Amino acid sequence: MATAFEEVMAARGKGMPAAGEVSITGNDPVFSTKFKIGETVAAVLAGVGTAVNDIHELKTGKRQKVAIETRHAAATLRSGDYLGQKNVSGGYTPMLSPAHRAMNNLTQPWPTKDGRWALPHFGLPHLQAKMQKLLGCEATPESVAKAVAKWDAMDLEAAIDENKVCGGMVRTNAEWLAEEHGQVLAGKPIVEVIKIADSAPEPMPAGARPLSGIRVLDLTRILAGPTAARTLAEHGADVLMVTADGLPQIPHAIVDTNHGKRSTYLDLKNPADNAKLKELVRDADVFSQGYRPGTIGTMGFSPEELAEVRPGIVYTSISCYGADGPFSHRAGWEQVAQTMTGLCHEGTPDHPQLLPAAANDYTTGYLGAYGILLALARRAVEGGSYHVRVSLCQSGMFIYRQGDVGYQAPGMDLSEAELDALLVESHPQSGTIRHLGPVVRLSETSPHWALPTPPLGGHAPEWLERDAAARAAE
Repeated sequence: MATAFEEVMAARGKGMPAAGEVSITGNDPVFSTKFKIGETVAAVLAGVGTAVNDIHELKTGKRQKVAIETRHAAATLRSGDYLGQKNVSGGYTPMLSPAHRAMNNLTQPWPTKDGRWALPHFGLPHLQAKMQKLLGCEATPESVAKAVAKWDAMDLEAAIDENKVCGGMVRTNAEWLAEEHGQVLAGKPIVEVIKIADSAPEPMPAGARPLSGIRVLDLTRILAGPTAARTLAEHGADVLMVTADGLPQIPHAIVDTNHGKRSTYLDLKNPADNAKLKELVRDADVFSQGYRPGTIGTMGFSPEELAEVRPGIVYTSISCYGADGPFSHRAGWEQVAQTMTGLCHEGTPDHPQLLPAAANDYTTGYLGAYGILLALARRAVEGGSYHVRVSLCQSGMFIYRQGDVGYQAPGMDLSEAELDALLVESHPQSGTIRHLGPVVRLSETSPHWALPTPPLGGHAPEWLERDAAARAAE
């Protein structure tokens, strides 16, 4: 079987990098899980570094060294946990809110009437209200457990689907691979880079950084999608995060995943805002969206439409279940992908349990960034518009097939000294924060965010001049 890095490189289509160019060191376990989540995301991040290196070579004719340490890579899977707001005493107050911890206590696998387990997702407040209505329960673990115990697992999954909330029956990996949907995903690569239209080649813009002058529209929220765009900002792209005023968000996730970006408010259901976004697309290089499958196309922003508006666009779709198969219409989250693909089923030797990190979300985000980088490099040489597709369930399957290191005792984490070496300070409008910095090491173009996390809607819906954007990103 191919190693994780070999599978990542297969999507690149150029074989493996030259000997000594890429260094991946360290190994799992890092956290309290049997699965090799650190080694898997390290392979993906090494792929991101390699794809950045390909673009660096297009611009300079030279290559550079890429290095990633597995324990540092694993830390990116829990970056939200390490966020701290500087307080009056000079220390840092954790930014993970009690409300989010309470939601996590509800979004767990629970036993069902037929001896199986199922996970209902309580996510954002409006989704929690819909799930409570479906289950007829209060927002306490005891009430949720009693409510789930009244259902057969597959009946509950069907009701969750019908009511357009999120969750599912806990499956073994073998059960998932026997499902029609699991078989569809098993026939696909971990990241799809699909050429959808022809256009003239577009050399990479001038600038000191690999992605200087590249313009990215980020219409995603809550971990995977924002992580993909944040990774592009890490290498110099001008990223404009687009959201609607009042759209439900998770506060600490906003801070965690939007370093290096600007942010503007546009409501796609408003004709004037819709037209403004279409205007921005005409001068964009990347359009990344994570809407429920099929939704954004009804508002005029399908891949095919945008390839006509902006020939050469790199369009990115990030979903839970992927674009094809009988479950592709369903929305989902990190925990749902774990539940479906077998990761949750093997959480402990005795019963299902979620991973101690958002491994699917962040891994999917990095795979999305990797696919975008590959598409930009292809566009520079052969032209074309591209559709990049990644999904949480595909990432869950990728993690599962790396094997495991056996069950680990609870409570594992990076040491305080390790974290101190990885955490950096930045200064958004809300005050000084400490957070995880970039962990991929490049010998010539050091990854960094030139801007702090922006206030939502804090910028005009416009692009920076390319020269000014390149200078700002340095």
